[in-house]
Amino acid sequence: MSIRHTCLAACLALAISHMPQAVAETTAQAMPETLEMLRHAIATRTEEGKDQVPVLAQYIAAKLESAGFAKTDIEIIPVGRTAALVAHYRGRGKGKPILLSAHMDVVAADPKDWTRDPFKLIEENGYLYGRGTADMKTNLITLVATMMRFKREGFVPGHEMILVFSGDEETEMASTRVLAQRYHDAEFLLNADAGGGTYDDKLKPVDYEIQAAEKTYADFLLTVTSPGGHSSEPAPDNAIYRLATALDHVAGYAFPVQHNEITLASLKAIGEHSSGPLAQAMLKFTTNPSDAKAAAVISADPAYIGQLRTTCVATMLDGGHALNALPQRATANINCRIFPGVSIASVEATLNKVVADPTVKITVRAPTPVQSPVSPLRADIVAAVTATVHERYPGLDVVPDMSSGASDSMHFRNAGVPSYGVSPNFGKPGDSFAHGLNEKLLASEVPAALDFWHSLLTKLAK
Repeated sequence: MSIRHTCLAACLALAISHMPQAVAETTAQAMPETLEMLRHAIATRTEEGKDQVPVLAQYIAAKLESAGFAKTDIEIIPVGRTAALVAHYRGRGKGKPILLSAHMDVVAADPKDWTRDPFKLIEENGYLYGRGTADMKTNLITLVATMMRFKREGFVPGHEMILVFSGDEETEMASTRVLAQRYHDAEFLLNADAGGGTYDDKLKPVDYEIQAAEKTYADFLLTVTSPGGHSSEPAPDNAIYRLATALDHVAGYAFPVQHNEITLASLKAIGEHSSGPLAQAMLKFTTNPSDAKAAAVISADPAYIGQLRTTCVATMLDGGHALNALPQRATANINCRIFPGVSIASVEATLNKVVADPTVKITVRAPTPVQSPVSPLRADIVAAVTATVHERYPGLDVVPDMSSGASDSMHFRNAGVPSYGVSPNFGKPGDSFAHGLNEKLLASEVPAALDFWHSLLTKLAK
């Protein structure tokens, strides 16, 4: 080596030695910025019709860029009045990319109905209150914060990780359909909006559930028409009355009890770690799914009825055209959550049979319902999730789960991407009031979520 090359090598080594080195960041260090982003996200009213999802997407994009993401790796995709956000965390090119799913929109909230301002993050009695704390801006933001943390730490994964954030999961899922069409060639998808842990009433962990299946979401419109006329001359043919009778029939019908290996495993784990009549019924049902008495006890609990059967419930009504006129038209929306393997056509046929009135027109509403297969329980995912959960709660049962509700995962499953709900959050059944008044999340779940994402993604993306 020449003297000139020796000097160049020495100078280069000296320069490298003085370069700032990426260092591991603690959860405590990440918390202030995470809470600041969460406050901003809660305050951004990403309800349908407010046009604020693109605003939140721009905010998240700027945060990611500030942490080291290249502008060219971030894309905001306009979809009608909403938007999707995509961000690529480049890896070493190992296999297919891993998709990380969350949604930026929330269900509408009227401040007049709430005890606290729904669009202000408020901490009281160990809980965080605000629209989106539970569903699902906390997980959205902790996932973003984790990506930022990885960038600052200099983490280079084997698999590329791609954030796929939708903007209308709570309504039409049009942005989700766009994302699923674009990113269907992926190793798997991890969804922050499903799965998660269960506490009992004393905040003792019961189990952790990996969502590997979900029920099909479908809306059916019931329409009744009649001639109408002057209200002073009541006629026997009244559209509102006939619709009311039809709805009464639907309310009185229960779809047949069903089960699969995922629901049995989930109910068994909950039953083994709980007490009381409900727990006993769960254990009896998992031993004998034909036990009608056990099924009845489980079905009486709103948190678990969806694990046993297809459910259909009236959610909206509209009828009449004037206060002093007989109604010419009355409609109702029936929202159904359909058990995997049950066709939409068969549910429509059942509703027609239950209503038992050919003058009540029943139609499937747009968008076209999407059916998705159960995702296979990959050993590597189960092992990584189990190890991560055990870092917080050693020895806790980790079991598969079927969601009674719908999530963005169904569109990716339908496109051939195995999808798994792995929310880091633990909570008591029915405690979050997601979609309802005074939505809340245990404040302890924010730092726990940061720990969870950092550990899990380090394992799976390496």
